[in-house]
Amino acid sequence: MKSIKNRKARHNYFILETYEAGIALKGSEVKSLRKGTADLRDSYCVIEDGEVFVVGMYIAPYDSAMGRLPTRRKRKLLLNKREIKRMYNRVNERGFTLIPLSLYFNENGIAKLEIGSCKGKVKYEKRERIEELDMRREARRAMGKPTRRRRTQTRQ
Repeated sequence: MKSIKNRKARHNYFILETYEAGIALKGSEVKSLRKGTADLRDSYCVIEDGEVFVVGMYIAPYDSAMGRLPTRRKRKLLLNKREIKRMYNRVNERGFTLIPLSLYFNENGIAKLEIGSCKGKVKYEKRERIEELDMRREARRAMGKPTRRRRTQTRQ
């Protein structure tokens, strides 16, 4: 399974710090994640009573599961107390929030969620970033270099 990314997060926020957290999931949710049927688009993290939860993350119901779980339920994240304190202090600063950036399985087969400590971008900052990317693209074209690298498949 390839990782599920929240591409809008990098466009809408400045990402200052990232954390890796485990997720408390039910069995059918893990199977559904392995199929790649999840969405991080409208999700965010909250800290309640010294615990971190992800809210609004969509995991599609698994077809062969017996019981149906809510698709957008609040899921607990597994972090160290030290990391939670650091996140709590950061979130209490004005304008900071915790946004899920990507969801993946590590080499041991455990589901992990990458969380970013983010500050929102203003509309003109987004425009500046887009203009900067356009200028880079034009410069690469002028130099005769391809704008996007293409993967070549080798047949054996």
